[in-house]
Amino acid sequence: MSKVRISQLLKMKQSGEKITAVTAYDASFSKLFHENGIEVILIGDSLGMVLHGEDTTLGVSVEDIAYHTRAVRKGAADAFVIADMPFMSYPDPDTAGFHAAELMRAGANMVKMEGGEWLVDTVKHLTQQGIPVCAHLGLLPQQVHLIGGYRVQGKTKEQADKLIEEALKLQAAGAQLLVVECIPAALGKRFSEALHIPVIGIGAGADTDGQILVMHDMLGMNADYLPKFTRNFLVGHDSLAKAVQSYVAAVKDASFPGPEHTFS
Repeated sequence: MSKVRISQLLKMKQSGEKITAVTAYDASFSKLFHENGIEVILIGDSLGMVLHGEDTTLGVSVEDIAYHTRAVRKGAADAFVIADMPFMSYPDPDTAGFHAAELMRAGANMVKMEGGEWLVDTVKHLTQQGIPVCAHLGLLPQQVHLIGGYRVQGKTKEQADKLIEEALKLQAAGAQLLVVECIPAALGKRFSEALHIPVIGIGAGADTDGQILVMHDMLGMNADYLPKFTRNFLVGHDSLAKAVQSYVAAVKDASFPGPEHTFS
């Protein structure tokens, strides 16, 4: 696969081609994913749970993300790489800029932050400094203690309208990509229709501009728990490469996520 840039992702949205994304944390898996058609690789703070064995993402540091970003970039020089900004690494624009610069130097093309309207000034500050931003709305894992668990967000009209309003403000501030997590499928469709930037969903229905999964879920590596919104793509295949190709194909033809993977 040739080098992936944000301009290509925007063209994919405009043409109706689905964007494929997955988390990765090392060179071997990032190489596997990119060579088999994945456009976007996220070094997620999910590493706290799937690599470190923690119950939440809150213990992950900027140094953790930077370490794994370097490894991912080594394995996939041409992939579009997004690095998560971990818990409390962006309480204000200046602190966010300092930490985001570290992740960009580690090899990221973009950084991702969880939150709504309160991040508008931070998004403006980062983009003015040349740091591309991916926003993240819906379920915010870094706020798990505040919201009382991993729950579907945006279920009422008022909540949904507020999320759309926040997304538009983040887009106006300079965000070039949006991840939406654990929301009703109808709201996922609203996001993609309302925004001109690509919208990547996880548990957000099939009508977003693309899909992202945690690699351990996609490959059935969390044997004791599989979230409703994911699928084990290794089932029925005799290699990791074929499992990844199956995921890419299912996202591209919009057969994944199916009704059984979505929230209403």
